[in-house]
Amino acid sequence: MLPDNIREFATANHQGVLTTFRRNGAAQMSIVTCGAYADGVAFTTTEERSKLHNLRRNPNCSLLISADQWRPFVVLEGQARILSPGATDPAELREALRGVYRAAAAQEHPNWSEYDNAMLADRRSAIIVVPTHIYGTAE
Repeated sequence: MLPDNIREFATANHQGVLTTFRRNGAAQMSIVTCGAYADGVAFTTTEERSKLHNLRRNPNCSLLISADQWRPFVVLEGQARILSPGATDPAELREALRGVYRAAAAQEHPNWSEYDNAMLADRRSAIIVVPTHIYGTAE
């Protein structure tokens, strides 16, 4: 469960740096736009991205969320829960992608039907980082 103060911070700040691990164990970092969602912090990604391939192989990851100018910040270490086409019920995936959009953009989309079609065409997955350890200057 995401503590209330971390949920508030991730609701107000959407800049993230995700760290996943390559097959050889090296860290791979990606900039993501994220927001508090469900029991963690979430973002979306497309099928061909390295971060998704890395997370499927090894769901352990870290997500740094920062305010402007990099402070304050919080780091969530934990596991990624992946909701993706073909592995998640289509209605559940659609609602998760919409929820992640709301969380990361802090607004409603002007045309949900258009958004849903774009997500299908992109083969987007919703990634929820569920923390087991949290640290940083914002906690």
